[in-house]
Amino acid sequence: MLTRRSFFGSAVAASSAVVAGRAAGEEKNVALVKESARDVPVAGSCDVLVAGGGPAGIAAAVTAARKGAKVVLLEAQGCLGGIWTSGMLSCFIGINKSDFDKEIQRRLEKYGAIQHRRPKANGFSLIYEPEYMKLVCEEMCIEAGMRIRLHTSVAGVVKDASGRRIEAVVTESKKGREAWLAKYFVDCTGDGDLGALSGCGFDVGGDDPGDPEQPASLIALLAIPDESGISRYLTNHPDNFDENGKRIVNSKLELLAALNKVGITPSYGHPTMFRINKGLFAFMGNHEYDVPVDDADAITEATLRARREIFNMTDALVSKGGDAWKGLRIVFSAERLWHRRARRLHGKYTLTLEDCFAGRKFEDALCTCSFGIDLHAVSKAMNNKVPAGSPIARRIKPYQIPLRSCQSRDIDNLYMAGRCISGDFMPQSSYRITGTAIGMGVGVAEAICKNLGC
Repeated sequence: MLTRRSFFGSAVAASSAVVAGRAAGEEKNVALVKESARDVPVAGSCDVLVAGGGPAGIAAAVTAARKGAKVVLLEAQGCLGGIWTSGMLSCFIGINKSDFDKEIQRRLEKYGAIQHRRPKANGFSLIYEPEYMKLVCEEMCIEAGMRIRLHTSVAGVVKDASGRRIEAVVTESKKGREAWLAKYFVDCTGDGDLGALSGCGFDVGGDDPGDPEQPASLIALLAIPDESGISRYLTNHPDNFDENGKRIVNSKLELLAALNKVGITPSYGHPTMFRINKGLFAFMGNHEYDVPVDDADAITEATLRARREIFNMTDALVSKGGDAWKGLRIVFSAERLWHRRARRLHGKYTLTLEDCFAGRKFEDALCTCSFGIDLHAVSKAMNNKVPAGSPIARRIKPYQIPLRSCQSRDIDNLYMAGRCISGDFMPQSSYRITGTAIGMGVGVAEAICKNLGC
């Protein structure tokens, strides 16, 4: 059986010792402060509470609300959209041509904020302007009639006497600590925060304890007045494709060469830049390795490093890269570092690599994923990692995501949608894309509403 270790080879084994050593060093006494017991006010009650307003959360909340359920949507950031917006992804990957996908596209087109990723559009991915995606997500949620709360993080749960059902989610916000009651809960946090706080079992990492994890990235938006000198660096520029839409210029390698020429070796070996609109470009040139999703100190340090690296790269291009980069300015860097890794919460079924290879179908299927295995390098030394177009990725057949993988094994009224569902490490690198997350969110909401009799 092909495992993550055999995929990466000996370089992973060499890196894992570092991870294991760090984890062992953290096992030490920590000073504690005893917090007084207190009554927590109930902020609201509903049929369905969705934690996380990213692609999966938007899809779940809107679908449930439209079917008549009373819905509360909680989001830790200051906008809806998750990786699409506060993460500045700017690329809608894995479009499955569902009604939900089509609606998002129509709304973006209304604002003139969308374009195809390739000249000969295959419909699989689209480029969009993040600010307009924020507006679209807000419009859909407001029109559906749910209650939205931004700037609110899940901080704990209250379970019933059996320990198998959540009665309330406890949050932290400017209003302090609050409780939210619901019949069903959906973890769309991406990192599996709600499931972890509920005491659910989960996996992080690969086949063996201590395996390094997928890296995180910080995306930035760049302004460049004249793109005529940088066309070969843009993944979606028409000059980089033939008349049939086949790529003829590897823009990522071209951009890497340009950075190397000005003395920069980026932490990501396949730096990416694409055009969003006239003079506006998305740039992802960094990797932050071995950053746990539940370690605020590590995330803070990684964010600071990543932002500094972005400025170092763009400064070098401007000062040493010639006229092609004249006038380049950083417009915005993402509000937070975004992980490819996640807690994979234990569900009633665990998706396997064999399911992906076989193109497995399920009686309780929610959606289909056709995106290949996309494992990024686990260390800077491994920047020549196997790309998504490699033979292993091509062996993937369109496979279905079953409802059971989105149902918690440990909590009866908890569902998951997005990259934190129940699956092995390598399948997670495939189904983590936003288009598949939408399909999961829609499917989970439909299943819950069926239980509610909406």
